[in-house]
Amino acid sequence: MTRTFLLMAVMAGLFGAIGFALGGEGGMLVALGLAGAMNLWAWWSSDTMVLRMYGAHELSPASAPDLYGMTRDLAQRAGLPTPKLYLIEEDQPNAFATGRSPEKGVVAITRGLVESMSREELAGVIAHELAHIKNRDTLVMTVTATLAGAIGQLAHLAQFRGSGRGAPNALVSIAVMILAPLLAMLVQMAISRSREYEADRVGAEICGDPQWLASALGRLEQGAQARDNHVAEANPATAHMFIVNPLHTRRHDSLFSTHPAIANRIAALMQLAPGRPSPAITAKPKRPWGK
Repeated sequence: MTRTFLLMAVMAGLFGAIGFALGGEGGMLVALGLAGAMNLWAWWSSDTMVLRMYGAHELSPASAPDLYGMTRDLAQRAGLPTPKLYLIEEDQPNAFATGRSPEKGVVAITRGLVESMSREELAGVIAHELAHIKNRDTLVMTVTATLAGAIGQLAHLAQFRGSGRGAPNALVSIAVMILAPLLAMLVQMAISRSREYEADRVGAEICGDPQWLASALGRLEQGAQARDNHVAEANPATAHMFIVNPLHTRRHDSLFSTHPAIANRIAALMQLAPGRPSPAITAKPKRPWGK
């Protein structure tokens, strides 16, 4: 949490410095207002938009009683209302959480996830998504996107600032146009990686055993390497929402990656369970829910 707030403070400071240099307080407020309005609308309607984009359909307690019972129990342990559950007809194992508040929380899982995970691994994944809801990460990432969008707006406006009184130095304008959006993107991705580490930690507390989530992450990495997520490939801006990157995997944390490396996440989880062996990925598990 401390790292997240520090990174957000860096982005806010970057925005303030660039805005004041280009347009004074007025230009800075205009850019922030435009970005804020766009991201407020996206935050308010993000759950319905992304669920519709992925063709997700709601599961009922009658259609998936075991899965709903597991989610309800985990939500109670987290001190949360039971979220709605949605199923995405996608072979790649993955999941994400959305919703503008814990009361509006939604957990979406792919068919590949429920067909490839053991019950314990599935509980670890759902606990991770509940941690995102508990930490209000949808709001955190919306604020981050607002600041990044405002910096992008300022960079765009810098192209139209001519010479004359009150106009910034040409070198300053060029630096803003090129470097500012890049720096904002790097900070935004760093915040996204921080939120994943935090959701792993809190998720391990919710499910009660870090090895459940660690084992699930290993299986998820295998699934992401073996199967494409075609909707995510067509809409890469949604990739950061998933528990693992649906587009590609990396061996190391990258400045340009929205997700930490799986090996690093597993290592961090195993530090929460000292003295235990690293989780082995088991063979075909039992289906944890009924059709």
